[in-house]
Amino acid sequence: MSKSRIIGIVVVVVLLIGGLIVFPKIGLYLSSRKESVNKERVSFYIKQKITIEQLANSLKEDGIIHDVDAFIDVAEFKGLDKAKIALGKYIIEPNTQYRNLLNGFTLNDAGNGNAEVEVDVALNHCRTISHIAGNVSKTLLIDSAKLVHYLMDPKTLNQYGFTPEQLPALFIPNTYKFYYDTEESAFVEQMASVFKKFWTADRMMKLQKLGFKSPSEAVTLASIVYSEQSLIPDEWPIIAGLYLNRIEQGIFLQSDPTFKFCWGDELNGVQRLLYIHRDKDCPYNTYLHKGLPPGPICLTPAGVVDAVLTPTRHDYIFMMARPDFSKRHNFSKDYALHQQYAKKYQKWMSTLN
Repeated sequence: MSKSRIIGIVVVVVLLIGGLIVFPKIGLYLSSRKESVNKERVSFYIKQKITIEQLANSLKEDGIIHDVDAFIDVAEFKGLDKAKIALGKYIIEPNTQYRNLLNGFTLNDAGNGNAEVEVDVALNHCRTISHIAGNVSKTLLIDSAKLVHYLMDPKTLNQYGFTPEQLPALFIPNTYKFYYDTEESAFVEQMASVFKKFWTADRMMKLQKLGFKSPSEAVTLASIVYSEQSLIPDEWPIIAGLYLNRIEQGIFLQSDPTFKFCWGDELNGVQRLLYIHRDKDCPYNTYLHKGLPPGPICLTPAGVVDAVLTPTRHDYIFMMARPDFSKRHNFSKDYALHQQYAKKYQKWMSTLN
């Protein structure tokens, strides 16, 4: 065999071997640069541990990728498996390359996906721990029943220093950022951090001067103030001063929202509360029990808590809604004047029926 023929054969063999090595890599390279087919940015959730195959199929079902096999090939080349896919919420932009999608889903050292985004958790307009858990479960991968169970666990209560009734005081209403797959313990830990930052040395000093034994007592009074007046902030310190006068004088607080709280959701939408509603005996009914209730009757904005800590000092012990649509109150220090205000309000109400 001639030398030139041998060289030719060697060249062919080298090319064949090179092709076997290079062509798959070229294929992977091209696959990795395939792009998502979604025309708009979309939210994509990974809610449980899944395989690469399941991930690829979910992405196709959601109209994000079209080539499942190419996506799987690139994932396997990267060594991505079930253990390395991070739960969470992801925002997929149009024309995102497969390699970037996979990098984004990859679990990092912080325990999140590289491209995982935070979600908003709104803790507003909640009255009870169950309401809080329900709100949380709407946006986080947390079961509401499990969150309630964790919160009410004696170990959790002991760790953060609350009774079951006081626990709502831990949560300052606001909108918070969390990763979608945040666990119960991490959620509560972050809320406790917000609570501790709020209760500065200055606020603790004010708390003690007013005779409160704990932040939860101040929040409990603030929850009553807020339940009586949620619309007009300039009345908060006045109402706070009124209830502090009653506490100091040993007078029943007689706040309608407290006995309404005893009924749970049964009185939702009821415009006129009656004496029969007031007769329900529970520890929160301040017509039947002196002093503060055992805990807050709603989550209370920080501004209301500050109003309780810096109340307006006056002689008022009575308040009555004004006979108009202003949502304001008339305040008084003697019962006779209070009765006059009450009659005017009742007369006005009768004209609306």
